[in-house]
Amino acid sequence: MRLHPMTLRILALALALLATVLFFSTQIDGYLSPRMFTRITTSAAVILPVAVGQAIVVITRNIDLSIGSAVGVVAYLTGDLLGSHPDLHPLVVALIAMGLGAGIGAINGVLVAWGRVPSIIVTLGTLALWRTFLVQYSDARTITTASLPQWLVDLPQANAFTLLGVDVRVTVVLAVLSAAAMGLCLGRLRAARRFFAVGSNPDAAVMAGINAGVVVFLAFVLSGALAGLSGFLFLAKFGNITVVAGMGFELKAVAAVVVGGVSILGGSGSMLGVVIGTVLVDTIDNSLTRWELVSEFWRDALLGFLIMAAVTVDTFMSRQLTRFARKEG
Repeated sequence: MRLHPMTLRILALALALLATVLFFSTQIDGYLSPRMFTRITTSAAVILPVAVGQAIVVITRNIDLSIGSAVGVVAYLTGDLLGSHPDLHPLVVALIAMGLGAGIGAINGVLVAWGRVPSIIVTLGTLALWRTFLVQYSDARTITTASLPQWLVDLPQANAFTLLGVDVRVTVVLAVLSAAAMGLCLGRLRAARRFFAVGSNPDAAVMAGINAGVVVFLAFVLSGALAGLSGFLFLAKFGNITVVAGMGFELKAVAAVVVGGVSILGGSGSMLGVVIGTVLVDTIDNSLTRWELVSEFWRDALLGFLIMAAVTVDTFMSRQLTRFARKEG
């Protein structure tokens, strides 16, 4: 029985995650504890929606480097809004955050889909643009937990359920649900499958009657909306928001996506892989901060290495599969 390449990737990812946990458990005292589980899962929950959105964009053969700035802008604007309107319903606040993110993503989408500007150029520009906007808008003010409603301050400690003596936070459930919903859409909805069609072969997709511009635009809108959700979770988790909020998220998201098996060449990937990739990246990131033998400044270097290694493996596997398909044909 021959396994699908994507299935093999997910199994390899799961084994890599298990090996990582076992390795750090031998290096860090008290590593295998409910407290460490909560720390890693709640941290990964903030990154996961961003990674899911990035995956959709990468599937269409594009990239979104502005998501870190989008997270920061949404977190700050949402916190500022709650400071003056603390009675807003939590669901309304989350929807507003996602709406702000979707608006940011729409700007990227218009420039990439119909302006024909390469996505790496557009999003590199908007990364700086939104960060500058945040600096100017904040006027050196910091959003603090004192100005936020109590329900938001309590949200990071709220438990959804307890499994085998381990608490699973509400924020973790929200993040996983966003990934699961997107995974179901990509697997079951014909309209969502167009992301794969455009990323796999844009010319063939157009010949098949697919409006590639609209598909790419929607990919960036979804990426922005999910970045908005991450902005909301970021605000809940940290409370104190400054102009550097979300900085570096783009690197973590790209690492989670490519390590999770989404092809940087577009056209393939799975949300399950993205979830495992996100947990793996965040496990390494959090573990390195507690591992005394390695400086925490090596974290970004290791993430960069993971990206290069994942892209190299992805390119190699793509070539091998192409050769195999030709031989079979």
